[in-house]
Amino acid sequence: MVIISYMKQDPQFKKVAVESAKQAGKVILKHFDKIARKNLMVKNKYEIVTPADLAAEKIILKNIKKNFPSHRILSEEEGKTGAEKSEYLWVIDPLDGTTNFSMGNPLFNVSIALFKNDKPILGIIYVPFLNNLYLAQKGKGATLNGKKIRVSTVGKIKDAFLTFCHGYNEKSVKKAIKIYSKLKFEARDLRQIGAAAIECAWVAQGKTEAIMIPGVNVWDVAAGALLIREAGGIVSDMMGHEWDIHSEGIIASNKVINDQLIRRVKNI
Repeated sequence: MVIISYMKQDPQFKKVAVESAKQAGKVILKHFDKIARKNLMVKNKYEIVTPADLAAEKIILKNIKKNFPSHRILSEEEGKTGAEKSEYLWVIDPLDGTTNFSMGNPLFNVSIALFKNDKPILGIIYVPFLNNLYLAQKGKGATLNGKKIRVSTVGKIKDAFLTFCHGYNEKSVKKAIKIYSKLKFEARDLRQIGAAAIECAWVAQGKTEAIMIPGVNVWDVAAGALLIREAGGIVSDMMGHEWDIHSEGIIASNKVINDQLIRRVKNI
């Protein structure tokens, strides 16, 4: 009965998530290039919030609460809401890449993931400026605008394009800097793009080989982690253990170079 019930609801999960991401993206684009520095709200030294974040979040939360009132929700700006005992948890970043957005950099996105019993079953990453929709469903593969995507087969760090980011505390920033210092000259290139979900999507798409983030927040990579796994990649924490909703860091890669990366960064 549980399996049948889940399968009946699955299309609705996808429908609501996709529609919410696109609606939020449309609102975000209306704010793009119009954001004034005076309207930025500073959460801490490494994190800001804009009116676009809040407007996008409002749309997504409204849609989820309307369609799935018994589900739990974890959203970057509003935090935890909804029923406490539901097996379903929506994890939302209404505007991932807020700093990019605020600078006029078009690499920002909407990220929506659904977990069942703390395991990701649905992931949506929508890049509104490019109108790119990445979608992953547990056991059904990963797509970009409806076409299947796969991770790359690059097997050596010297040939790999890598990206990195960090969490919102000094410890994770220092670790990220050490990772950069260690791998910048060894890899084909290593860059900080500033939008973790997009960077996960690039790994899944085979454009890059890995992303590394010490001190990661779950909403930054919840959708991207499933996308990479469904595209044939692997997602672990910084020590090589399987990444889950409670992990404090992430290495998400094409699988081939994962062990090589872990050996280089686990003791940093």
